[in-house]
Amino acid sequence: MTSSQLSAVFLLALFAGLMIRFWLAMRQMLHVRHHRGAVPAAFADSISLDAHQKAADYTVARVRLGMIDLFISTCLLLILTLGGGLQALHDLASRVLDAGSLAQGVAFIALVASVSWLVDLPLGLYRSFRLEARFGFNRLTPGLFIADTLKGVALAALIGLPLIAFVLWLMGSMGERWWLYVWAFWLGFNLLVLLVYPTFIAPLFNKFKPLEDGPLKARIEGLMTRCGFRLSGLFVMDGSKRSAHGNAYFTGFGAAKRIVFFDTLLDKLAPTEVEAVLAHELGHYHHHHLWKRLGVIGAGSLLFFALLGHVASQTWFFEGLGMQASGTAPTLVLFALALPVFTFPLTPLMSMWSRKHEFQADAYAASQAPATELISALVKLYRDNASTLTPDPLYSSVYDSHPPAAIRIARLQAASQ
Repeated sequence: MTSSQLSAVFLLALFAGLMIRFWLAMRQMLHVRHHRGAVPAAFADSISLDAHQKAADYTVARVRLGMIDLFISTCLLLILTLGGGLQALHDLASRVLDAGSLAQGVAFIALVASVSWLVDLPLGLYRSFRLEARFGFNRLTPGLFIADTLKGVALAALIGLPLIAFVLWLMGSMGERWWLYVWAFWLGFNLLVLLVYPTFIAPLFNKFKPLEDGPLKARIEGLMTRCGFRLSGLFVMDGSKRSAHGNAYFTGFGAAKRIVFFDTLLDKLAPTEVEAVLAHELGHYHHHHLWKRLGVIGAGSLLFFALLGHVASQTWFFEGLGMQASGTAPTLVLFALALPVFTFPLTPLMSMWSRKHEFQADAYAASQAPATELISALVKLYRDNASTLTPDPLYSSVYDSHPPAAIRIARLQAASQ
């Protein structure tokens, strides 16, 4: 392949993906608006018209903002690559540090990350302090935003920069098969993060306290006993200090497994409903969904790292994406920026696989707790989180990791009969 051919293929894939995403977004907004005037029959007794219309307006606002974000990110990508932005940042780092050195490579990657963060910052602020606030979800204060930002920067400096330096060292020192070493390190680091995140990183941003003794804890412990599930603890997180959205999640693995409830979730759901939601999450563990996803991600990433190892020595790869400089750091940055352009067609496949897992977890939950309780919990979450009940089917099939509300509820209703 020549550099001009790569440039042409890159532009074709980029603009084709952009047009498809804009088209899907327009379909979603039109479909949601079209069904805004009436609550779907299956939810008419449980969700008011006002709540349904709020969800429709919230969905449209988020999709519209997503389109703006997509346009800005596409422009930034073009500026950085074919527009020469990466080369300019590389030259800037080379003026201060020796070109091709480990320190210069780390500085170059840090500059690219900083530019991307600065470009994303205005929309992030608008999303939290305007869009989310307009619909009553934002509880993030300017002071907390600044504190979160400073903590994120500190973590990036203390953990991210040394990791980048080590990866660049591996790329330059491990010979032709360096990509295999980098892949093994990347995979091991991700597993380590799963292990240490609950106890060392998450508490930097939120407060966690053990779930208090009472009917809810007794019900949850009974569920875990029935399911043969062991974990290190049940915790409540102060999610309400940032958002009114409710959620619950599992984190960690092995002996470090823990269940975390947002305090907002516990305020909205009855104990029987919390039990049903937790049974759904246990269903993911029962079917080994985490390990299956890690397996697919590990195998897929191995192929991508092998491709990275191939293009690292190809002049056309750098010149075709707007850089005259080559080396370890430019290779990493260019590949990270270009790869999502070509992997967009995988999105609907991963979404379909995820929805299959959600159906399996729902079925498991219905076998361990009353399906009617999970239905009741889901309806409350759809209502309180302003999740649309009427997504465009095509948009949903491409993007949604969870089944549409109507289909999911219908399956659970069938399981309860």
